Amino acid sequence: MITRVFRHPLVRAALAVLAVAVAFGVYWFQPWKLVTDQKVDETLTTVSTPAASTGPGAPATTPSGPLLVRQGEFISHEHETSGAARVVRTADGSHRLELVGLDTSNGPDLRVWLSDQPVRPGVAGWRVFDDGDWVELGRLKGNKGDQAYAIPAGTDLDRLGSVSIWCKRFSVSFGAAALATVN
Repeated sequence: MITRVFRHPLVRAALAVLAVAVAFGVYWFQPWKLVTDQKVDETLTTVSTPAASTGPGAPATTPSGPLLVRQGEFISHEHETSGAARVVRTADGSHRLELVGLDTSNGPDLRVWLSDQPVRPGVAGWRVFDDGDWVELGRLKGNKGDQAYAIPAGTDLDRLGSVSIWCKRFSVSFGAAALATVN
């Protein structure tokens, strides 16, 4: 009886469609990433902070070497996210974004974006980062640890004041940080 059911053309067609749907679902959602982590431990820059003036009329001194110019703490959006983000001006004048102690969920197609959108807590902040201008710095190297990304020359850091761990496949932020100027 069961053998006869599987010989029916409609049953075979339904099983073929089901197999294709399962294969696509596994590819699209990548469920194994929910239980696996990608740890990154890149060497981060030893930085100075801008020095304040020593008194009235005294000029502020700018340290030589790498300088911390912006920083912020991650808040969670679609997935629990913690850690810090900082923008460092290197000795050659270029900028790089460093993620310090990042801890978020692994996921498909995660990217690091600088955005002009404000960081909003809760569900209101999940899907805003592709609404305005953004610059993709690359694929997220790992969902845990320290990592750095070059910021393209000419990027307007005054306008792009936030960073998002962006899931490009599902158009949602896993977490984001507002990048405040360091004084």
